[in-house]
Amino acid sequence: MTRSLTAAVLAASLAAGPALSFDISAMTEAEREAFGQEVRDYLMENPQVILDAVTALEEQQADQQAAADEALVADNADAIFDDGYSWVGGNPDGDITVVEFLDYRCGYCRRAAEEVEQLIASDGNIRFIVKEFPILGEASVLSSRFALAVREVAGDDAYKAAHDALIALNSDMSEPVMRRLAESLGVDADAVLAEMDSEEITQVITDTRALAQKLSINGTPTFVMGDELVRGYVPLDAMQQIVAQERS
Repeated sequence: MTRSLTAAVLAASLAAGPALSFDISAMTEAEREAFGQEVRDYLMENPQVILDAVTALEEQQADQQAAADEALVADNADAIFDDGYSWVGGNPDGDITVVEFLDYRCGYCRRAAEEVEQLIASDGNIRFIVKEFPILGEASVLSSRFALAVREVAGDDAYKAAHDALIALNSDMSEPVMRRLAESLGVDADAVLAEMDSEEITQVITDTRALAQKLSINGTPTFVMGDELVRGYVPLDAMQQIVAQERS
């Protein structure tokens, strides 16, 4: 096999992936050694071929992951968008629904919080759902239980106020802290603390964790924007682009 033919076969194989191949076992040992040397020389002279192949593979894997995530969202749409217990904000009649799985102790959730608020406020046509997904230890669980208890005791507006306070809170979730926080929200602290361990709140957290497992979500924040799963923090401009793409 001449060097030019070797290069052509190699380049075509890297570009096409596993669909294109040739039977190297049909070569003699000497031909295989020569071929191997030709491949090495070609790659040393044309290292961009390797980078191009890696890029193509990454794009293929990203497309496959996106398709798999879209199927997961479709298969679990009712639990994601209409579970009957998650808080709904923004525009309840919006043409796009954005769902956030969050942990109040998560640094990236805190970083995203202001940008999520800006996204919803500046757009005006987004239905926003919060999924309480405490995964960073007992303080996270207490934070979610507190927020959900506030909602049970005082309603959706109080829940939103508790949500905003918890995402900015920099102290531990001790009982004195929770009492002060409830009082600052104008909510009955005794009632909130009594409600935190209720079966209903335990079930909400359990169901959300089960949904996250079905969606292969193991980190926060994770967003569902329309039919797209967005894993991890994304800045405001990227969120706006995703929403625009979902609308189109």
